[in-house]
Amino acid sequence: MTRRLITAIDTADATQAAALIRAVAPHSGLIKLGLEFFLAHGPGGLGVAGDAPVFLDLKLHDIPNTVAGAVRALAPLSVQMLTIHAAGGAAMIAAAAQAAAGRTKILAVTVLTSLDASALSQTGVAGGTTQQVLRLARLALENGADGLVCSAHEISVLRDAFGEKPILVVPGIRPAGSEHGDQARVMTPEQAIAAGADYIVVGRPITGAAAPGEAAAAIANAI
Repeated sequence: MTRRLITAIDTADATQAAALIRAVAPHSGLIKLGLEFFLAHGPGGLGVAGDAPVFLDLKLHDIPNTVAGAVRALAPLSVQMLTIHAAGGAAMIAAAAQAAAGRTKILAVTVLTSLDASALSQTGVAGGTTQQVLRLARLALENGADGLVCSAHEISVLRDAFGEKPILVVPGIRPAGSEHGDQARVMTPEQAIAAGADYIVVGRPITGAAAPGEAAAAIANAI
């Protein structure tokens, strides 16, 4: 059975990251390494994951040629999934997908889970989060993205609009009773999977636990 938990290792400390990965990898489908870790250690730092599949969350967003070059530069790392920003536009998304050439799944970030309708309106986006997610999701999928990163609250809307084909990776997941932190649109692991998420991303409720391996196992078993 596919493990649907992605554990986010959000630290720049390689020793701490390695210890966390050893603890959580048996219960995780992928290990998420993000911008903080990548900037601290570069491509060679991904060796910290060992044999665990990696979801590299860099949220690339630049002109098409630059993003395509970045995707090609990352190819030797053999990561399973890589994020770009759907807001980069059709040409950028297509360039990323073409550069990946099927070696890496390109996931387009729609609206960050730290943003709500009020925060979006401050950036000039009207109509609320759901409409913006749908606009960006359609743009991404029509231009070659393999899947989407979205809030749990948009899962059902995206499934209704695009069916089962796109991979839906859902951050902003918080087990019942956990602090929300900087996440504005959250859901429990069980609720997100029931709604149609392919993968859920959990960070601090696991990595900040006294026993991260046990915390990851509990979530994996719950879903």
